[in-house]
Amino acid sequence: MDRMEKLIILGGGESGAGAAVLGKVKGFDVFLSDAGPIKPEYRDLLARHGVDFEEGGHSAQRILQADLVVKSPGIPSTAPLVEKLAGKGVPVISEIEFAGRYTDAKMVCITGSNGKTTTTLLTYHILKEAGLNVGLAGNVGKSLALQVALEHHDIYVIELSSFQLDNMYDFKADIAVIMNITPDHLDRYDHKMENYVAAKFRILQNQTKDDYFIYWQGDPVVRRQIRQIQSEAMQMPFSETELPGSAAYVDDGIVRFRTPQEVWEIPRDRLALTGLHNLYNSMAAGLSASLLNIRKEKIRRALEDFEAVEHRLEYVATVDGVRYVNDSKATNVNSTWYALESMTTPTVLILGGKDKGNDYTEIEPLVTEKVKAIVCMGADNSKLLDFFGGKVKEMRDTHSLRDAVAACREIASEGDTVLLSPCCASFDLFKSYEDRGRQFKAEVRGCQGVPGSGNQ
Repeated sequence: MDRMEKLIILGGGESGAGAAVLGKVKGFDVFLSDAGPIKPEYRDLLARHGVDFEEGGHSAQRILQADLVVKSPGIPSTAPLVEKLAGKGVPVISEIEFAGRYTDAKMVCITGSNGKTTTTLLTYHILKEAGLNVGLAGNVGKSLALQVALEHHDIYVIELSSFQLDNMYDFKADIAVIMNITPDHLDRYDHKMENYVAAKFRILQNQTKDDYFIYWQGDPVVRRQIRQIQSEAMQMPFSETELPGSAAYVDDGIVRFRTPQEVWEIPRDRLALTGLHNLYNSMAAGLSASLLNIRKEKIRRALEDFEAVEHRLEYVATVDGVRYVNDSKATNVNSTWYALESMTTPTVLILGGKDKGNDYTEIEPLVTEKVKAIVCMGADNSKLLDFFGGKVKEMRDTHSLRDAVAACREIASEGDTVLLSPCCASFDLFKSYEDRGRQFKAEVRGCQGVPGSGNQ
């Protein structure tokens, strides 16, 4: 090239900093811009690799001179600066798209409204335990771009959000997994479900007849969309019971897997992760591993010894005979449905946070069946109070985690479960769902030191 191409990175988080380093390694003239503060670890990374950057605002004139822009998934396409770039015809892509241009590694890509993090980590665990040279990227693990720049892996397991998929064009998944699709983030998609579904299905773009598509057969949204698209990839669906074409299913307590590579099975009660949602996660991960020719003995062992993901149905402690469970990662209604489905004792449910246009009718039958009380925890709980009022024996309106846990301690009896599964985003009271979950755990564990309480 006659001059160095100008690569602009918008956003200085994990993905942006990684993309900046990869751009530098590949000979671009790189400039990173973040409207807010950049964390010290990312500032240090950028400085070590000689990347020019700014924080606390955007230098629009410089940014609009870009030849290529890598945008953080958190920045919507409707942001004024992004719209100006698009108006000038400047390509705006995701970090995953950018990284994919510089590696020939196999890609196992996982998306879905719920379950994708557990499935991603479980798949990575199986591959790593089998001795493969595998990287973990996307919404979990390190930036894919940073790994491509500084390391070498033969396979990457990547969790992809709809926001990341929005700006992916030529990237191809060798194995694409859609766990499920339920309403979420509709505020980013003009409040149109079909736009959100289309974003999720971008995971299949560019797949060929040599690639695989794994999905849950029980999801009506996925089934309907499959009928409307054309994909050459070989379909490998999974289901709780055997359906036509099922590649994984349960038969008399045995989980059976059938792929072109191998036929094998594992008793359901040997799976490390319990609950219906985790059965699906285990099936998707087991199928992915089978399709990569990992021996069934190694897949079985990894499915049996995997440890649960933090903030997803995570046991915290037992206080005064009451079990406390942290499911802070449940930021939408369907995720809370899966949590409630797994409850086997009377449940005190903590709901609340930033409502994303939620429709709570999906969980109403399970609430009626299993929930003895709801403790609302949010800046504004009016929608929850209106919807669930009269549908449970007791409701409490709280506006802090401490007050919510105190209310649960008053309500719950020995043998009950207190479940934090909020249905909502965390940003009204917390920095993130991780922050919410960790504060909940700290508050509950603090109760263990209170006279009359005890961990059993």
